[in-house]
Amino acid sequence: MKIAQIAPMYESVPPRLYGGTERVVAHLCNALVGQGHDVTLFASADARTRARLVPMREQAFRLDPAPLKSDLATHLVLLQEVRRRAADFDVLHFHIDLLHFPFFEDMAQRTITTLHGRLDLKDLPEAYAQWKQFPLASISRHQRGPLPFARWEGTVHHGIDPALYPFRAGGDGYLAFLGRISPEKRPDRAIAIATRAGVPLKIAAKVDAVDKAYFQEQIRPLLDHPLVEFIGEIGDAEKPAFLGGARALLFPIDWPEPFGLVLIEAMACGTPVIAWRCGSVPEVVDHGVSGLIVDSEEEAIDAVHRIGTLDRSLVRATFERRFSAATMAKAYVELYRRISGHDEDGTSYSKAA
Repeated sequence: MKIAQIAPMYESVPPRLYGGTERVVAHLCNALVGQGHDVTLFASADARTRARLVPMREQAFRLDPAPLKSDLATHLVLLQEVRRRAADFDVLHFHIDLLHFPFFEDMAQRTITTLHGRLDLKDLPEAYAQWKQFPLASISRHQRGPLPFARWEGTVHHGIDPALYPFRAGGDGYLAFLGRISPEKRPDRAIAIATRAGVPLKIAAKVDAVDKAYFQEQIRPLLDHPLVEFIGEIGDAEKPAFLGGARALLFPIDWPEPFGLVLIEAMACGTPVIAWRCGSVPEVVDHGVSGLIVDSEEEAIDAVHRIGTLDRSLVRATFERRFSAATMAKAYVELYRRISGHDEDGTSYSKAA
């Protein structure tokens, strides 16, 4: 199939440091090419991909040092270029929320839109009701809750390339927290769990401008504890060692997480997770196999002491079965064929027939 992947311009594909959506798009593009599809990626010029790249901006938005820049302008240019080339593709796969809806109403049936964020925001129901002809893909079943009326074509869990996350049979004894310093990610809870359990905690996380006050006022004072080490933001090169060396990943979230990419990054290394029963966690974590799901701080502390009973080789095997990039790509191809009207051999047919 001829497939267009339309990525946001905020991070490179894959991101140099923190970033979820663009990382998933990178793994998806490479897996689709590996499965024989003709894939074109619309992204910033610093993308690294096996797909054919259409560079839409010289550098991804977040790490561009320019002091004044417009994310709206760059995404409008992106949409215009996709629109100009739309006839070249069997399917247009958008990863930019609903920004494209007004521009592609006349070809909605050839699009699929993966929603990567939370959907319990005011104003979203009215917008998705306005453009209900657009086929949507969720990244977890739980994510769909606020918009049950939308045109959901399927749920496709994220996947990553197993080769980039080598299996490690044993950890070095510390707990890991990876992601973003923000109230909903609950780094304070991770610190409390680790220090009460008496186990070292390493925190590899970025601090967005919007969360700087929270970091300075709520988290920085907690970093003085001798069991806590703050590393800062890390990229793909450092992740395997950081995650693979951990006894467990702590995922003590306090928000309706749509998926949680770091969960499967840890699993890929063989590292089990200790995760709050929130959002998509029960869909992603196989309790007692790839991790332990908890409902309280006390349960989490107990899980820290029990997590070593889980078989890290089974954690890796579960990841390979459920969350590889190849598995994700095959699931998306099924959606592409259904909405575009293509048989498995690529032959086009009429849906009316």
